[in-house]
Amino acid sequence: MEFRHLGRSGLMVSEISYGNWITHGSQVEEDAARECVRAALDEGITTFDTADVYAGTKAEEVLGRALKGARRESLEIFTKVYWPTGAGPNDRGLSRKHITESVHGSLRRLQTDYVDLYQAHRFDNETPLEETLKTFDDLVRQGKVLYVGVSEWNADQIAQALKIADEMGFDRLVSNQPQYSMLWRVIEAEVVPLSEKEGLSQIVWSPIAQGVLTGKYLPGQPPPAGSRATDPAGGGFISRMLNDDVLTRVQNLKPIAADLGLSMAQLAVAWVLQNPNVASAIIGATKPEQVRDNVKASGVKLDAEVLKKIDDVLGPVVERDPAKTVSPEKRP
Repeated sequence: MEFRHLGRSGLMVSEISYGNWITHGSQVEEDAARECVRAALDEGITTFDTADVYAGTKAEEVLGRALKGARRESLEIFTKVYWPTGAGPNDRGLSRKHITESVHGSLRRLQTDYVDLYQAHRFDNETPLEETLKTFDDLVRQGKVLYVGVSEWNADQIAQALKIADEMGFDRLVSNQPQYSMLWRVIEAEVVPLSEKEGLSQIVWSPIAQGVLTGKYLPGQPPPAGSRATDPAGGGFISRMLNDDVLTRVQNLKPIAADLGLSMAQLAVAWVLQNPNVASAIIGATKPEQVRDNVKASGVKLDAEVLKKIDDVLGPVVERDPAKTVSPEKRP
């Protein structure tokens, strides 16, 4: 496993991180989840990403139990706040009240005294940004949070936050967590250049495009039983990619992966890691074998010719529009 700095901070993270968005507490039984976490640790993954909202807070509980016994100082545990975790009007968003209550809940569920990175899961249009950033800064000063970041913020929102932090002397953002893959490149035009200039890294989710880039979804055929596309929690994200043009082009990536001695998943994860602004690629798994396969992407170098072949194969099905990075106008 290779490691990279998170932004301009001194924190090192594993190039491959383990995330439990759809799996822990919902799609995967706890014994299987524990085996996947154990496999991640055995393979050298030190960075684990979750969120308070995943599986209605159960995902944090499962991860906390799965990591019990591991040396806390050797781990980087990331979580997030924004989406609803209760029925009340203050059980959501990035107000001082919700952030404060949410971080305490996350720490309790994760069975830890602090999180290494606390992330604003979306931009909150109903809370002054100064309030959110001051609360984050307070948590850093209290030692409950070591670093702060965001997830799925656009370039203008990140720039606003950095300006306020600099003016007010608040702790600066070190990262953004966007969706990023061969098929979904909306961060490249604006978010990545800003992040490179300002010292933020990307921690990317869905590098395998919810499994589409493994090649298991075939054009003209229904999704395999038990796959992500058939799961109610994740099916909505994947549906836009399940058209025959995309799936046919993905099948045409197989010879490229074979020539490199890589699985399709390894090629997809290695591809996002070629971007120097990416600190870590988040993988999810329902079986330990998937973890063991994906981690082999760490350290893989793809030359310019291979990258051009991939671009030529995928052509117009790649999404590049930066306007696709959106947060709700109102809190959900």
